[in-house]
Amino acid sequence: MNTLPPLHTPELSIASRLMGRLALDRRVCVAANRWGARRAVGLFFGAISRLGDGMFWYALMAVLPLIYGQRGLVAAAHMALTGLIALQLYRLLKRWTRRPRPFRVCPGVIAHVPPLDEFSFPSGHTLQAVGFTIVALAWYPQLAPLLLSFTVLIAASRVILGLHYPSDVLAAILIGSGLGASSLLLLPLAAKLV
Repeated sequence: MNTLPPLHTPELSIASRLMGRLALDRRVCVAANRWGARRAVGLFFGAISRLGDGMFWYALMAVLPLIYGQRGLVAAAHMALTGLIALQLYRLLKRWTRRPRPFRVCPGVIAHVPPLDEFSFPSGHTLQAVGFTIVALAWYPQLAPLLLSFTVLIAASRVILGLHYPSDVLAAILIGSGLGASSLLLLPLAAKLV
């Protein structure tokens, strides 16, 4: 009597695909992190990451009212509210998933800058950048070249610096996109304030 499962059960196929994706996630993480070990690359992406800690976004929110008056103030408030919700959401997800950062568990990955918190999933920097960018571009589409470039650099920096897996960044892009798009439902209400 044969008690072993067949070699190609759906469960084995799903498990195999998942293991393959996790292995790819780690390989990409290691390769990007090695690239980040180059001094100029590490310094550049370290600076991008530091700006993505909030400085860039706070400066943008401060400048919008100076340039665009009341409309800029409402846009900045919209960005700030979206950012506060994103902050709470990614903190909750990190506490729930508790995924260790790659430099802690993945051989060959080092942290090129210190992390702001303990866990990896999702990338808070990326989630915030995507959410802020979607909201800001709804108000001021002419900022697209600057904001889209900066957001892509932030997302890349998180993997290059050894702080996140690519899957952390991809999940953050999806979550940030959903949050930013959802906040745009408030745009007609906010536009009435200007």
